[in-house]
Amino acid sequence: MEVVSRWTQAEPELVMMTMELLTPSLADLTAEGVSLAGHVTAEEIGLGPEDTRLDGPLTVGLDVTKVEGTICVTGVIEGTAVRECVRCLKDFEEPMAFSLRAVFEPEPKQKAKPKAAVPAARPDTRGRKQEPDVVEVDETDDDIYHYTGDRLELGPMLREQVILSAPMHPLCSQDCAGLCARCGKDLNEGRCTCPTEPTAHPFDVLRGLKSK
Repeated sequence: MEVVSRWTQAEPELVMMTMELLTPSLADLTAEGVSLAGHVTAEEIGLGPEDTRLDGPLTVGLDVTKVEGTICVTGVIEGTAVRECVRCLKDFEEPMAFSLRAVFEPEPKQKAKPKAAVPAARPDTRGRKQEPDVVEVDETDDDIYHYTGDRLELGPMLREQVILSAPMHPLCSQDCAGLCARCGKDLNEGRCTCPTEPTAHPFDVLRGLKSK
């Protein structure tokens, strides 16, 4: 794992402090911000081949600020991904570069919940029972992460951001000819020997009915 550096103006001379890129200490995070930079591998952020395949490590540059418990992380991730073309099914390398923004909040303290009583059904004016009211729970914002302890875990967030940056339909090139639907030949390498089907005319059905 790469170790990065931070320089501050607290003393007349520049003071260099080292910290780990993926697990910076919360004590080092301030409102003035801390810059982190280095290289991480897929294994270090928990990125598996089923998520996104990488050709080499990722270059990561982050700015981290902390104000009253809320931590804001902004930055850029660069690297090379190995994709599978949806048309010809061949692997190809694709440069990857995108910006990110994430917010970390302290992990909510889980209080012991008292045993909830089963709500009693209330009779309506016609003497029939009504079902208990259903309370909908608001979903958590996907852009917000949580932290505990004395260090910030950035690996899971980086993994998720890399996965979300992948295209839905990766193409090796916009003019990829794909595979023949009959024999499976890669049409980028030339035409196959399959016969070409005649183009259907919109009035062929009417002509057939007329002949009968």
